[in-house]
Amino acid sequence: MNTMDILVPEAVNIAGIHIIDLPGFLEFVLRFLLNISVIMILVRWLYYSKTRRKDYLFTYILISSIVFLLCFLLESVKLQIGFALGMFAIFGIIRYRTDALPIKEMTYLFLIIGVSVINALTNTETSLVDLLFSNIVIIFITYGLEKLWLIKHESSKLIIYEKINLIKEDKHDELLKDLQERTGIKKINRVEVGKINFLRDICDLTIYYYSDGINQGQVTNNNSKNDDDDD
Repeated sequence: MNTMDILVPEAVNIAGIHIIDLPGFLEFVLRFLLNISVIMILVRWLYYSKTRRKDYLFTYILISSIVFLLCFLLESVKLQIGFALGMFAIFGIIRYRTDALPIKEMTYLFLIIGVSVINALTNTETSLVDLLFSNIVIIFITYGLEKLWLIKHESSKLIIYEKINLIKEDKHDELLKDLQERTGIKKINRVEVGKINFLRDICDLTIYYYSDGINQGQVTNNNSKNDDDDD
């Protein structure tokens, strides 16, 4: 036993209570830093730069941190596979009070839960290189889909429209021009007409458009204000 082992013990116990396990604590800190770094790249850089949704950004970071802590700290239960599947099942059925999650946001939710489970539950037989490679592959695939392949993402928005005289086929161009001016969207690709209420002279329109960062951010901010007013 050398002097370093005496000065820096691997574990500290007081009255039979395990206070700290230094190697285990260092592993915990390194895994957490790796996980939060990957999550920030996925949701802060890749997701938020496209959608500008601060509410989902807040949710993803917190869910990822909680899932990681739960999985890592309860690893001693020896229910790794069952526990991981249970976490997917629990969060997979989560729905918010207002609307169901859009498919893209649901995919990111599944992604951040999966990354957190991988980073927390990989055993000692998995090397650090394997863990880093897995995280890099996930980041690379997400980046390729979000930034390179799916450069143009067609978004949709439901609008309650009062000028039902413009929904006629011969006034389609006039309808698009009015919608673009009132929504601030530069170009609307197509419009689908839903329910029509002739008593109130309103109808439901679904507009489809390619959203860039600026337009999508403006639309998102408007949606947030409308949601606050509704509450």
